[in-house]
Amino acid sequence: MTSHSRLDSDAPRVIGIDPGTVSIDVCGLAGDTVFLDRAVETATALADPAAFLTMLYEVAPVDLIVGPSGYGLPLVPGLELTEDDVRLAVLTESGDTGGLGGLSSLMRALASSRLPVVFTPGVVHLPSVPAYRKHNRVDMGTADKVCAVALAIDEQRRRRRCAPGDVSLILLELGGAFTAAVAVDRGRIVDGVGGSSGPIGRRAAGAWDGEVAYLAEHVTKAMLFQGGTDNDVAYVESGLKAIAGLMVSVPGPVEIVLSGRFAHEYVEAFTARVSRPVRMLDGFASVAKHAAQGAALIANGLAGGSARAIVDTLGLRDARGSVLDFLTVIPPDAARRRLGLVA
Repeated sequence: MTSHSRLDSDAPRVIGIDPGTVSIDVCGLAGDTVFLDRAVETATALADPAAFLTMLYEVAPVDLIVGPSGYGLPLVPGLELTEDDVRLAVLTESGDTGGLGGLSSLMRALASSRLPVVFTPGVVHLPSVPAYRKHNRVDMGTADKVCAVALAIDEQRRRRRCAPGDVSLILLELGGAFTAAVAVDRGRIVDGVGGSSGPIGRRAAGAWDGEVAYLAEHVTKAMLFQGGTDNDVAYVESGLKAIAGLMVSVPGPVEIVLSGRFAHEYVEAFTARVSRPVRMLDGFASVAKHAAQGAALIANGLAGGSARAIVDTLGLRDARGSVLDFLTVIPPDAARRRLGLVA
């Protein structure tokens, strides 16, 4: 076990899970102690959910687990998870394993286990984001991006010795496949551009030109996870444009925070071109990615631990609705039918 000074008091025993494209990371936290710090190749974890659950059973009992929630759900306990919830979290029709489709089996396995699991919201579920910013938006930041934000809030409020409600920042997540950005004002998420609607990623193309989608004729889920770049200039410029865009929603962020698998490689590049201070999200675990650590903090807060002020300020308990609620180009009922859901 590795000791880290993160939580000041109260010590629920919790676990956070980050379902990344490359790896599924798991972080267990009890007070100042990280008791679980693992990364499992995503393909391996999804191919054998039972083995993944065994890893969790081995460190039981725990008070709460923030499970892999895909595009997000409004705080749904595992015992209450429905098949409709699963489809809305992964946004694929039955049998489609493209994109996050393969996550379905792991979500179901966790829900049917005897473990205390909760599935958490994405950016679009949060009432702190004005409805007009959600117009025709689904992916404004998946649930794991909200978790990474929780970690960023925790680090800034510690460093500045301020309340979570005094935190302002823009988080740029440079993930294994996608790049996403989330804006935080006074400790609450107010805007975001998700990986499939935002900057270009290492593996994924980010926001599509509508004409490209038209020319593709039939856009599959798998296509959203393709078309990334290894060109550093394009990669950095795309992230800079996302930051600049979100400064409309948060004009004076205290800092720009970089997180994710590739963040450490680009701190200098962003520092040279951003007017605000830029820093790398530190984290407190050695292996598990930032989002898994943030998920553990959220689990701690939901379980009544020291991170509850962060959870309360983020308004996670106020999350509502589904990722389809703000569609007009495609009627929500049509989108539900596309996923095989009852309209």
